[in-house]
Amino acid sequence: MVGSRAYGLYHRYSDRKGSLPRGSAGRPPTAAHRGSRLPARTPAAHALLELAALSRVLFDAPDEGEILRLAMDHIAAAGPYSAEAGYLHVDGDLVPSPRNRQIHALAVNRRVRELAGQDGPVTVPGRPWGRALGLRGLERLHGYLVVTSRSRPTEAERSLLATLVRHTAAALSVAFAHRRQREDALELHRLREERTALQGQLISVVAELGYQRDVHALMADVAASGGGEEAITRALHGLTGLPALVEDRFGRLRSWTGPSRPDPYPEPDPVRQDEMLHAVAREVGPVRIKDRLITLVRPHGEILGVLALVDARDEADEHTVLALEHAATSLAPELAHLRDLAEVELRLHRELVDDLLAGTDEASAYARSEAVGHDLHRSHYVVVVQWSNRTADDSFAQTVGRAASAVGIRSLLTRRSDHVVLIADDRPHARALYEALARETGTRSGTIGVSAPCDSLDDIPHRYQEAQRALEVRRHSREHYGTTFFDELGLYRILGPGNDYRELETFVHEWLGQLIDYDSRHHAAMVETLSRYFDCGGNYDETAESLAIHRSTLRYRLQRIRDISGNDLANVEDRLNLQVATRVWKIVLGGHG
Repeated sequence: MVGSRAYGLYHRYSDRKGSLPRGSAGRPPTAAHRGSRLPARTPAAHALLELAALSRVLFDAPDEGEILRLAMDHIAAAGPYSAEAGYLHVDGDLVPSPRNRQIHALAVNRRVRELAGQDGPVTVPGRPWGRALGLRGLERLHGYLVVTSRSRPTEAERSLLATLVRHTAAALSVAFAHRRQREDALELHRLREERTALQGQLISVVAELGYQRDVHALMADVAASGGGEEAITRALHGLTGLPALVEDRFGRLRSWTGPSRPDPYPEPDPVRQDEMLHAVAREVGPVRIKDRLITLVRPHGEILGVLALVDARDEADEHTVLALEHAATSLAPELAHLRDLAEVELRLHRELVDDLLAGTDEASAYARSEAVGHDLHRSHYVVVVQWSNRTADDSFAQTVGRAASAVGIRSLLTRRSDHVVLIADDRPHARALYEALARETGTRSGTIGVSAPCDSLDDIPHRYQEAQRALEVRRHSREHYGTTFFDELGLYRILGPGNDYRELETFVHEWLGQLIDYDSRHHAAMVETLSRYFDCGGNYDETAESLAIHRSTLRYRLQRIRDISGNDLANVEDRLNLQVATRVWKIVLGGHG
């Protein structure tokens, strides 16, 4: 549908009649000329003069609709032509001129749109020749001129038509450029007036109260009131009129006041976040990064968070910078206090969990758990988390705690040298915690072991061993990564810590001793081959693929295993004992001889 703007573009001059102004091409002879005989003009010369006069008028026309009307009205100056239709490209659409002929309008409209910006032939009954000619500027298509002829044009007439089309397109380019300039100038004027009015209001407030003293007093009051991050961003937004936000040092949003808050807030990129922190830390005062004015909250040099204003129009002035700096100064003690509280809470959690894992008296444990807001009277599970690319430091422990909270797990937390331990008040979902940690860490190379339910505090040390056992079984399985529950281990539950290792070693030596010795002497992998064969359920293709060997090589190795060990894989009893022995060898003894 054609919009009101498009119709207005044409109707403004659609009712004008008349032709070219009387210039050199169509000017009547003056008195001076009447007295002398002028040489007769040729038709071609006369056409060129008319086109020259038309060109001047086109560039003087007040708007695009008038330019197209003039071109259509004077198309006959270029030859035996008629203007069948004209179109202007307005707001992404081709808008037909009100002067278009209505007899074949639908067919012509359809054909012009099919051309999709290219020139091409147009068929009109009764006219042996017709073309749709694009009116092109340097950067875009301005419209179309559809021309028909009662006879096939000569080369000269086609050249004249091409000249008229070029001049019309050039005039449209100028008209469109003038329109954009006017619109841009009006918008810029409006924005400047709006900004001047807002700045005038702010300056009047500053003049009355003293801006710097006012900002300092406001932020001091906010900090003293204990309103926290929300109160500081709210005050900063009120002072500057810009959206204000606080992120932690990892780029996660803590508070936002003002419009246009992203939802959901984008997940931070750890590498880019570190680069941004280092870039801002090298500068004195707030730093502009894209559409944000950023300052670091870092009491005593330690970065605790980021305070920023979203300034997409680059309107921030010295008053804005002053307000941002005062807000950062007020925010620093608040974040430092929260960090200290978190560290104290984490330390209390760790001490309690460490004692629970080692064994402690119930009365003390219940009292301490109540002090940190955790109910130990419920049934609990011990969860052990290990990620291959992350050291089990404070940062990773916080990541695990954050992920557990995100999936609704209430827990106490501590860490060991290579893993993090949670005492959770509910059985974790089979995949939720693992998926949350995969998103947090950016990698899926992690393993989680979960104990059986623990109904008394005295059971926790034993349940901790169960969780470790579940984790170790998962790590030595074909699928190294994911979550494993101890109560789903089946046979592997009896192969855990606390069993008689001497008996297990004797059992392994009885069934695998000859293969282990052979592997040691010949640097072979017979035991590993047998273990993979059982892991793959006896499937030759899967086993060969997992070992990256050919099927025939696998068949040879299995025959050698029969010959060396003297055991028959087809015998049910031998097969069961060999499978258990390979699992004990791999899981309990760590794959060593």
